[in-house]
Amino acid sequence: MPVDGVWVSAVLAGPEPLGSIALSGRPDLTDSDRRLFERASLDTALLLLLRRSVAEAEDRVRGELLDDLLTAAHATDPRRGGSLALRARRLGVDLTAPTSVLVLHCEPDLRSRLTTEAARHARALRGLAGPQGGHVVLLAPTAAPGPLAERLAAGLGQALGAPVTCGAAGPAEGPPRLPAVHGEAVRCLQALTALGRTGEGASVSGLGFVGVLLGDRTDIDGYVRRVLGPVLDYDDRRGTELVRTLDAYFEAGASLARAKEALHVHVNTVVQRLDRTARLLGPDWNTPDRALELQLALRLNRLRRPPGTGPGRSPATGPA
Repeated sequence: MPVDGVWVSAVLAGPEPLGSIALSGRPDLTDSDRRLFERASLDTALLLLLRRSVAEAEDRVRGELLDDLLTAAHATDPRRGGSLALRARRLGVDLTAPTSVLVLHCEPDLRSRLTTEAARHARALRGLAGPQGGHVVLLAPTAAPGPLAERLAAGLGQALGAPVTCGAAGPAEGPPRLPAVHGEAVRCLQALTALGRTGEGASVSGLGFVGVLLGDRTDIDGYVRRVLGPVLDYDDRRGTELVRTLDAYFEAGASLARAKEALHVHVNTVVQRLDRTARLLGPDWNTPDRALELQLALRLNRLRRPPGTGPGRSPATGPA
């Protein structure tokens, strides 16, 4: 029976609802009209399934191309780079244009939806998208990755109803540079997380001094060792928590009272640990310039340590 003068027929693929079609302007339908209407629903379902199948096949091809582009094997092989550019051109992607890499992260149970949404955005941008290393990677023909990262983090977060963090880098001039730019985008994503900016999007250049340190030609480990080396070594040898205490002290705005609350120790313990730190780093450790350098090194140390290890401990060092 019609509802408010409109006939509706469900478009189904087995038990899966794909949509519906509506017919108005007909107060009644003959038996042949009803059969024709039902047949239209079946034909619509077949067309939608065919379109979905074509889209899934194209996404697989795009995903395979993305995998190949982000491996370092082609970086020193111009012939393979040219082959990849040709494959991309067949998909409507121009790798001769400045190309940026964006790495997206969300809760693991939403990653499949994020992949689907990112692929939709990639097609609109004439780019590529797919899962990579626990994240979703999107290649887009843009020389301004920062603003795009901000828009994607906001739009995809709204679509998923959960925070989406987006680190971006680039642009790369041609396929050989894409693996290195991808590495920068991953480090940018890690930096956003470590800086407490989950749910935001930014490029390496948008992170200021931290972004400069995260560039692909920067020795982050060397920087951290230069600034924090004596304290890191002391913690490793003695099983102490000087780095963790220093981190808590700066996070508390140089307040001993708030630092001891965060560490769950007596204030005298914080004072003793900071005194030891001063002997290791020098008496000027808490001057403005040194304090800024130390805080930057502490944040970078968070980025480089494996998940689940403490601020100043290697994986082999047991819990404090």
